Parts: sequence; C-alpha cells; structure tokens
Amino acid sequence: MKKTILGGMILLGLAACKQGETSTATEENNEEIVLWTPYNDSAEVAANADHEKERMRYKFIQSKVLDKNEVFLPLYAEVSLFPGARYEMMKPLVLEQDIPTIQKHISEGKFTYEELVLFYLTRIYKYELPNSTTLNTVIALNPDILEQARNRDADAIGHHPIYGMPILLKDNIGTEAMKTTAGAIALGANETDDAFIVERLRAKGALILGKVNLSEWANFICDCPNGQSAVGGQTLNPYGRRVFDTGGSSAGSGTSIAANYAIAAVGTETSGSILSPSGQNSVVGMKPTIGLLSRTGIVPISSTLDTPGPMTKNVIDNGILLDAMRGYDDNDGKSVQADWEPDWYRAKNATLKGKRLGALKNYMENDSLYRTTVERLREAGAMIITFEPPEVAFDGFLSVLNIDMKNDLPAYLSTQPKNKNVIGMQTVEDVANFNLQDSLVRIPYGQARFDGILADTTSAEGLLEIKKRLKANGRAYFNTPMAKHQLDAVISINNYDAGVAAVAEYPALTLPMGYRESGEPVNLTFIAKQFQEGKLYELGAAFESLTKARKIPEGYQD
Repeated sequence: MKKTILGGMILLGLAACKQGETSTATEENNEEIVLWTPYNDSAEVAANADHEKERMRYKFIQSKVLDKNEVFLPLYAEVSLFPGARYEMMKPLVLEQDIPTIQKHISEGKFTYEELVLFYLTRIYKYELPNSTTLNTVIALNPDILEQARNRDADAIGHHPIYGMPILLKDNIGTEAMKTTAGAIALGANETDDAFIVERLRAKGALILGKVNLSEWANFICDCPNGQSAVGGQTLNPYGRRVFDTGGSSAGSGTSIAANYAIAAVGTETSGSILSPSGQNSVVGMKPTIGLLSRTGIVPISSTLDTPGPMTKNVIDNGILLDAMRGYDDNDGKSVQADWEPDWYRAKNATLKGKRLGALKNYMENDSLYRTTVERLREAGAMIITFEPPEVAFDGFLSVLNIDMKNDLPAYLSTQPKNKNVIGMQTVEDVANFNLQDSLVRIPYGQARFDGILADTTSAEGLLEIKKRLKANGRAYFNTPMAKHQLDAVISINNYDAGVAAVAEYPALTLPMGYRESGEPVNLTFIAKQFQEGKLYELGAAFESLTKARKIPEGYQD
C-alpha cells in the first residue's frame, strides 16, 4: 500500500484538485492518505519553560495518544471537494455572523445547511491540521454530519432557530457516534447515548458537528495548565498560541468558537469553567442557574454545582442555544421546569439607561479596562454603584467537590457507558490506580486532586452543613449589595467571582469588553439572581451593542 502524506495542507488548496481525484486515489489505487503526522513538540515546550505564568510552563503540547488522521480522514473526501470559490463567497456571510442572519441567508438560497457545515469543516481542517496553527481543540468529528445536514429542510421557517446550526460539544458531554472521554485515557473507549441536552438539541434540528478538548476531568485531576488533557493534548489560545492562557475547563469550547469553527459550542461549569475560557477567548458565555439545564449524561464533578451552558460569538446566539437545551429532566434531581414564553431571550429595545449596576470597588481601583468600561456604562445611562462586598467565609468548598465527585462519578460509570465491561472502572480510586500504571502518558502533571478526593473524610452530615453554609454565604455576598442598592446586576471580570456565583447557584453572563495592551482578551461579567437569565441577556445585548468589542483572532480570519 502506498502512502501519501499531505502534512496538513489546507483544504482550500486541496479543493483545487480535480473532482474525484482523492476518492480515486484511495479507493482504486488502495493508496493510504495521511493528512497529519506527529511532530516533535520539544522546542515549543522549551520555549514556554520560562513563561511568566507558571501554569503555562507546559510539559507537552501534542497529544501522545490522539491520531488526527482517525479524526479527519472519514470526512476528508467530501470536505476536500468543497470549492474554494464557494468558501470565499460564504466568508462574509458566515464569519462572525449571528444565527438569525445565517438563517436568513439560507432561506434566501445563498447557501444550504450542508454547505454551512462544509464551510466550518473547511476551517477546522485548514487550521487544525498544520502544526503551526493548530489549537488542539477539535478532537472528534461526527461521521454522519454531512448526511444529517443534507436531510435538513431548505430553511428554518417553522423550526426553532437552532435548526440546522452546527454545534460543538465539550468532550464530557455524552453523544452518540463519538466517544465521551472527559479528556481522560481512562474513558478513552467510553460509548454513551446522547446526554439529555443533546437530545433536546437534536429534537430541534441542531447538527452536532463534533467534540472539543477540555481541561481533563473538567480541571479536577491536578494543578495543570488550563486546556490540557491526556487525550487531546494542550489546547492553545488563538489570540496568542502558547502566549495567553486558554482558560478552563471548557477550553476547547472557547477556542473553537473564537476561531469560528462552528456556530456555537456547549461548555460545562462547576466554578468558572465557562466564564474563564469565555473571557480568555473573547466569546459570550452563560453559566445558567443550577437546574435550568440537565446534567444527565455529562461526566460529573459535583451534582451540587455542575451545569452545562452555551458559548457563542454574540448574545443572541447564546440565548438561542440556551433555550434549545432547556427542558425538565426526571433523572436530574435539580432540574426545574421553566415555562418561559417563546423568544424570552430576545432583548427587544435593550438599553442600559436606568439600569442599576454594582461595580466592585477593588476592581475599580486596580483594573483600568474595567474602570474605563464602567464609565462607558455610566455614559450610556446606567446607574453605577461602587461597593465593597461583605466578608463571608467560603471554607469547605473543596470538600463539596471532593465528596460529590467521590459519589457522582461512580453513579455516572454505573449508568452512562454502554460498554461498562470495556471501561472496567467503577470508582475514583479505580481511575487513580489505572492512571498510575503509565503516569507519564496518563497523568503527566500528576493527579493531586484525585488524591485529595480519596483523602477527604468529610461525613455526609458535615457535607450537608458545608453546602448549606456556602449557599447562604454566596447569596449574602450578592444579595447584600443588591438589596441595599436595588441592583439589577453585579458587574465583574471574567471568572473573578465565579466561585461565589457557583455556591449561590446564580447565573452569570460574560461577554467581550476589550483587550489588554498585550492583546489578551478580557470580558465583563454580569451576575444576577436565580432564573434572571432574561435580564442578563437584556443587559448583555445592550452592552454588546454599545461596545462591539469582540474581534476575530488575527491568524484565523481567512
């Protein structure tokens, strides 16, 4: 068998070949095509050895176990034939555009749902195959995505706006036809049905494009770099590869949407895992009220604090995706039925005028971009009240995560994998012992947090007391200034107050507010009370319209 190594040639170049050439070479001449070859990442690792952020002094960049050929070859024949001229025509109609605009283009016959998928796949192949541009973000593709796209109607009239839109999922969210690994070699073979939120998306006609990398075990295995997993390698930030942190744990969800690899992505958060990568990658992220979205079928950390959430390029898309995932789940003890009106997330005539927003005094004094942004809000008519939050204790937080995962992971392993005999693990201890069998590959940064789980002896009664106290203290942190000043929301930075919002079970919406002098993205985060997602979208839409802050990464504009 002959082997043709394309070495990460971009698809726009491949599309110039004669139609049928690729399939003829592979099928008739039995020629093996290699789209990607492993490379020596030691120079990149060495270049980061003195990074100012210790967390970004990487031990590896490239996954030691993922073969990108297995990911990209199944769709290669069709994607390679997508005409470069068609891609160029679609660029201004798709890049950075919102769902309503794209749906309008499709209804007008400018392109089809299948071509929309091919457009995004072309971008993924173009940037993820060359080792010089890869973000190590897309780690699985839906092998049936093009057939599913062809089966969509000509337009979305009469359907939910998410209809026909290609969506990427963080790889701790269960999905048919793709493994659900949580970035861990221990779950490398994990086959599941669709998670509840994925069922909701499919029922509304959304297209599940693929899976993206994450901080392994949703950042609860070690004191590791954000965005690294043994399965997917080190996720990189498109605004500065190996320069800026990706944030975590939904690193792949943030980086992939920043680079326009899909309409939107779904992330998950326990404490900051949507807000952090959204801020680091200049995208809009919503951490919803706990219970608004089901967690069934998602690899857990904490049934107390976990939630999925949407990550998008703009506010309207964020609301559309959140709405599409909603629904009451009998199997999730925290699930709620929110009987909101259709289009509840659309902020008609959104304005900042008269809105009462609480700005934290410490951020006003120490962050010039935050301070400047607050002044812009004031000039737009918002009432800004600067406050110091009350001092409240949050000790015991780690024990909530430890004991919940000690209980919740076995519950997941006993119910979700369809091939339990292959996985062969039932407890956190089983996974920890599995990792020790090949620590260099499976846990290159160790597993200190797993060790902490196993060492934590907090009793069931003690845990309940901690949870009760943390929830009360978290709500006091926000409710005290909200009540005193009649605030619509508190405004924060990135994930700075994510832990408090987590224990309060309050929603938080983060969206681009600008960039540091270095080019590093920064977000403004609005935090409100339970089930006030609609209010947050109104504030977010008004702020987005005022600032238009988001910029596509320079190296990912073609």
